[in-house]
Amino acid sequence: MSLRSTRSLLRLGAAGPVVFIAAYLVNGAARPGYNSSHDTISALSLAPHGWIQNANFLVYGVLTLCFAEALRRCAALRATGYVSLIVAGTGLILLGLFPTDPVLGFPEGAPTTITAIGTVHSTVALVVFVAYPVAAFAAASRRDPGWTAFSIVIGVLSLEAVGAFFAAVEGTEAGAQSSAGLYERLPTLFIGLWQIAFALRVSIPHRVPDSRNVAVAS
Repeated sequence: MSLRSTRSLLRLGAAGPVVFIAAYLVNGAARPGYNSSHDTISALSLAPHGWIQNANFLVYGVLTLCFAEALRRCAALRATGYVSLIVAGTGLILLGLFPTDPVLGFPEGAPTTITAIGTVHSTVALVVFVAYPVAAFAAASRRDPGWTAFSIVIGVLSLEAVGAFFAAVEGTEAGAQSSAGLYERLPTLFIGLWQIAFALRVSIPHRVPDSRNVAVAS
């Protein structure tokens, strides 16, 4: 594959978290009764014009798959990391196809029944939340201590935020205030920063091969 197409995929991968975060911030601010520090990102799919958040998941999933493909071509990531990004990207697409059940009292007055579709959403969300940090850990390189430390810190902070998020959801009754929404947004920011930094790192001319497909580094 050409150098130009590989760099295009890297740019798409870097754009993924930017588009995703900007979309849920603007969408959340425009929804009456929605509190970004309390309500989940997925709950936006239950608000008026919920298709916007569903599309947001789908777009981020596709752009993450583009990112994974670019890293595969550059042999910039171990097989474990590549597979983790494929899992994360595919999971995001599934999140857009299987909306969440009402959670934490949003939308107001909606029944809190658990459905099969909502269960799929919750299960896949957990997988995605874990897959991204695993990819960050797999990006560590003994030849670059600085990048290794950055990737490990990102992975650890993301997992800690995910743990805090699920603990907040489990410990909060519907309608009661919590910081679940804030905790959920933190890993998207951490991983987004890592994804952009990784794309920039690999985009350095001597790191991007102009030869044909390169196998994933083992």
